[in-house]
Amino acid sequence: MSDMIELLRKRRSIRKFTPEKVAPETVELLIEALLRAPSSRSINPWEFVVVDDSELLSKLSRSKEHGSEFLKNAPLAIVVCADSTKSDVWVEDCSIASIIVQMAALSMGLGSCWVQIRNRRHDAGRSAEEYIRELLGLPEHIKVESIIGIGHPGEKKRAVPAKDLQYENVKRNRYA
Repeated sequence: MSDMIELLRKRRSIRKFTPEKVAPETVELLIEALLRAPSSRSINPWEFVVVDDSELLSKLSRSKEHGSEFLKNAPLAIVVCADSTKSDVWVEDCSIASIIVQMAALSMGLGSCWVQIRNRRHDAGRSAEEYIRELLGLPEHIKVESIIGIGHPGEKKRAVPAKDLQYENVKRNRYA
């Protein structure tokens, strides 16, 4: 069986991490994986902010109203952004890069979880993207798609059994 399908079978969202830091050489491999992500017309509008500073991770954990808290205890986060002036499909390109880095992390024995930022609220007064833009000093044309929290898994989750996959969502040749 393909290594890739085995990784997909094991992939789960991990929100609890051990205190162990991600080794610098592993971070460099994750960066390489990001930079190898495919991009429409090879425009590569994505840009990445690699965060390992615990104080900044704590602030990123407050990026949105729900679902980003676990970043406080992640040893590493990658903020996936794009120069929106370069491509009209920057969202898709960033989404591809986000899942590629998650699969690369898993292949190296790390856990990860995606935090959706685009179209999410920080609080009643501003968006999660505005909060992150201010926190990281991003210019206006740089849009934030997601944050990927990465670290050594502090929890074990069982793979989803094949019998529980939603095969009813697959159509062949035609929808009806």
